[in-house]
Amino acid sequence: MREFHLAPLRELTEVLLAAKVIDVAYETVTARDGSLPLLAPMSAVAGRLAVQAGAHWLERGQGGRGVLLGGVTGVVPGRVVILGGGTVGLNAAQVALGMGATVQVLSRNLDKLARLKAQLGGRIEIGLATPEQIIAALSSADLVVGAVLVPGGQAPKLITRAMLAAMPKRAVIVDVAIDQGGCCETSRPTTHHAPTYEVDEIIHYCVANMPGAVPRTSTQALTHATLPYIKSIADLGMRAAARVDPALAQGINCWQGVLTNRPVAEAQGRQWREAGEVLK
Repeated sequence: MREFHLAPLRELTEVLLAAKVIDVAYETVTARDGSLPLLAPMSAVAGRLAVQAGAHWLERGQGGRGVLLGGVTGVVPGRVVILGGGTVGLNAAQVALGMGATVQVLSRNLDKLARLKAQLGGRIEIGLATPEQIIAALSSADLVVGAVLVPGGQAPKLITRAMLAAMPKRAVIVDVAIDQGGCCETSRPTTHHAPTYEVDEIIHYCVANMPGAVPRTSTQALTHATLPYIKSIADLGMRAAARVDPALAQGINCWQGVLTNRPVAEAQGRQWREAGEVLK
């Protein structure tokens, strides 16, 4: 089991298929309700870190706008715009609100927006992630968090380079979706050692595997979620475990040389088969 996010990684997909491995992806193990039980812990960590990192890079000493997200008495707080209303978006919103920032969440999913509004009440602004609304939101954003997720597939480019001109200079984009190619056209993967770069005077933080910054917390959270699946595979074997657990079967991306994940296949123009077919 691994978290590779194959959709933007054609060469890695080819290696896995050539090696005829059985590849189960954390990000595509999917429960009946559509939730992602193995990805959720890392999404929660990444969402919380996104605001923490963004607040740091907004400091003037780091090249940012010099804005304190929470503001102080008599000073308007910073504004955080979050693209995506899933686990990453929820956790980012919770931390941003906790810091005292003004928070707006944009998503294409009305159900997720409704759930966020119910959970966080009137403390957040919500809206559809249309190009027009995104540009309007960017115009006053100090921090933008890219929290878009297409399970197993590439993230859509919701922010084009042209849109950066609408943002205040020295604002920060934290693209959590970078593991899936990023939701900003100007995003490219960075590392924990060199986490940022600038495009058109906008700071981009695009660290792949953000939870790696807090390995103790991340490992404990991921172990709690993973252990039941590992025990099932150890007791039954991979084929039998996947047959009895549809969520685990959904997580299979490659099975002994056969690609079994549709979003990856569509992103790379490959043939694929349903996991249920190869498990027979």
